[in-house]
Amino acid sequence: IFCVLSKSEWKLHDLPKFYVKTQRKMPLANSADPWKWKVQINTIVANEVSQEDVEMVVDDAFDPLPHEENHYVRSEDVQMKEREIELKDIVKEGHEKADPSQFELLRVLGEGSFGKVFLVRKIVGKDSGTLYAMKVLKKATLKVKDRVRSTNERNILADVGHAFIVKLHYAFQTPGKLYLILDFLRGGDLFTRLSKEVMFTEEDVKFYLAELALALNHLHSIGIIYRDLKPENILLDQDGHIALTDFGLSKQPLDGSKTYSFCGTVEYMAPEVVNRKGHHFAADWWSFGVLMYEMLTGNLPFHGATRQETMNQILKTKLGMPDNLSPEAQSLLRVLFKRNPQNRLGAGPSGIEDIKKHEFFATIDWNALVAKQVRPPFIPAVSRDDAFYFDTEYTSKSPRDSPGGPVSASAHEIFRGFSFVAPGLLDDAGMPIANGAAAAIAPKVPFTNEMPGVKPGAFCDEYNLMQELGRGTFSICRLCEHKTTRKQYAAKIISKSGHDCREEVEILLRYGNHPNIVSLFGVHEDNSYVYLVMELLKGGELLDRILTIQRMSETEASAVLRTVVSAVSYLHEHGVVHRDLKPSNLLYASVQQTPESLKLCDLGFAKQLRADNGLLMTPCYTANFVAPEVLKRQGYDLACDIWSLGVLLYIMLEGKTPFASTPNDSPEMILSRIGSGQIDIDTGRWKTVSSEVKELLRHMLHIVPQKRPTAAQILRHPWIWQPPSDGNRADLQYIQHQQGGVREQTAALRGAVDATFRAIASPQAANVGPVAMSELAKRRARDKSANSQV
Repeated sequence: IFCVLSKSEWKLHDLPKFYVKTQRKMPLANSADPWKWKVQINTIVANEVSQEDVEMVVDDAFDPLPHEENHYVRSEDVQMKEREIELKDIVKEGHEKADPSQFELLRVLGEGSFGKVFLVRKIVGKDSGTLYAMKVLKKATLKVKDRVRSTNERNILADVGHAFIVKLHYAFQTPGKLYLILDFLRGGDLFTRLSKEVMFTEEDVKFYLAELALALNHLHSIGIIYRDLKPENILLDQDGHIALTDFGLSKQPLDGSKTYSFCGTVEYMAPEVVNRKGHHFAADWWSFGVLMYEMLTGNLPFHGATRQETMNQILKTKLGMPDNLSPEAQSLLRVLFKRNPQNRLGAGPSGIEDIKKHEFFATIDWNALVAKQVRPPFIPAVSRDDAFYFDTEYTSKSPRDSPGGPVSASAHEIFRGFSFVAPGLLDDAGMPIANGAAAAIAPKVPFTNEMPGVKPGAFCDEYNLMQELGRGTFSICRLCEHKTTRKQYAAKIISKSGHDCREEVEILLRYGNHPNIVSLFGVHEDNSYVYLVMELLKGGELLDRILTIQRMSETEASAVLRTVVSAVSYLHEHGVVHRDLKPSNLLYASVQQTPESLKLCDLGFAKQLRADNGLLMTPCYTANFVAPEVLKRQGYDLACDIWSLGVLLYIMLEGKTPFASTPNDSPEMILSRIGSGQIDIDTGRWKTVSSEVKELLRHMLHIVPQKRPTAAQILRHPWIWQPPSDGNRADLQYIQHQQGGVREQTAALRGAVDATFRAIASPQAANVGPVAMSELAKRRARDKSANSQV
């Protein structure tokens, strides 16, 4: 008989992972396991291996575990001093006592044998409208050990208040159930991200470990041993900061005594937990090292075919250090993987100060970190809008209802299983009719990315479709109205047969919180189309305003460019290129058409820059881990956005395009003019334009991508902030008085603008540039030189 406190399995649902447990099906790295297992029978002594050795030695401490498979010590056989547990109500500070009737059920987030976790909305009190995660435990189904875990979790969460630990807002009970009302964290857990990316960069790992170290230290400072550290128990908020959760296995011993329970996930257990000699706070720092290793390599350091083999490895195995890790990372792993807990980093009298001083964390500003002033390396692809998470299936039910599981337990995928489409939905030329027959035979692009927060439901059950707003190559945009709220949105309807919109959705979810990027409110799918419910921008296109006034003053043009470049700079800063920056993709949110209300739209061609190994190229990643040729390609992609912004600036100031004269100009003709690098900004109307903007424009339209300024550099240009005061008002008045002639020219100008950006997007655009700059020309020149010498 033995007592093992293991976690109960959870079923997956189609919303943000909050306390949702998954089977550990981590994809393995393509390369061979970088750690070479070396089992050593004799005691391993730390000082026998120098720092220069390639291998890491984990020093021994206690007697090894007996080899009998079922040789365990019952925890009840060991005398322990633990706090008596009494479940009392918890009330959020400044609020009234809560009960189940005050919460509106929106969705099931997780489900287990003991109960469920719901997404709920508070419907009364000062925090009315706030979203929470409600953990509901059925008393009748809880075993004795589960009851202890549940009350442990409640008591610990009630005592803990820290920036990187999930917050308990309310706790209460009914005769049959226990309720914990916790933070709703939209970003999922760290395991989900690790499963997708296999491993993280050292900069990413450094950030997560630093925040985690502060959380663990806080727990230790109030006498709590966490004991269940693993990626599944580290949640991410919408900005990418961590929140430690799930305290069911944590212990709070009295008087500094040790605890002896054999608990936790075995791969993360410290040696003193495995051999049951008693453990203290140092056990958490061993698990901290296991987590560090897993995030850096994509593999667990101790993982045998059986639990017994894994435990033997934890107690005996000598590990080889991965060659791809920095010396600083290797050094930290060595001092964390000390089998003697007294020798482990973090276990000494100085505690966390020893960890903070380690060279691996040399670049961390700990004060800024705890204040959440350090920007996370990864922003989860989630909506910031609470309405994104509402589900009409559950909002009409009483909070006392217990909604059943979804149709599919594996439905934690973005677009899943909605087949109905209203007949005649897209009955226009160029877009097929999406009726039942068409939907049944249309080729389906699979959408299997895990994107939390996408609410299910047939689109036409929730919205009324109205007139067309615009159309593109693979999509059509229509006005739509929510049937219940009567609020209007723009519905972008994308054909799945020709375009995979997962990248666009992920970018909108991740970065749509910028004030000048259009917001995404919902996603729906059927067999033929994907429906993106987006913010309705009522002010019209930037191009329409240019066509109306023909030529902007420098004051207005600088304000427009400043607004647009700020959004582009934000995307570039996070490794995203738009690749379709044309005036028709910039819309005013305000009918007054103020420059500040402009928003970037249509991110259908946008992409997140990735390295050759598929990892997102965040700024930290770019600085340290990207090959020169990849950096060169990234720089080219970013510079293309700058060139498009230069074309936009030219159109705003001149009232015509720099490279296309008529709508009938061919792409080849336009690209030839672009390749010459010649633009006229000295004659005609340009005589009234300031020299500062001409200088900026020449740099933005430079034929060599590397010589164009970055978006951040453009924002620092003096003209952006201090343009001449209406320097060409007389010219504007003249144009407005000639309004009749302007109207005759608008169609031609719109056509020329469209022709210019079509040419940029054409396959030939990849060859734009002076012939002498091409690799082929350079190679021929070298060959010619070599032949002449012969």
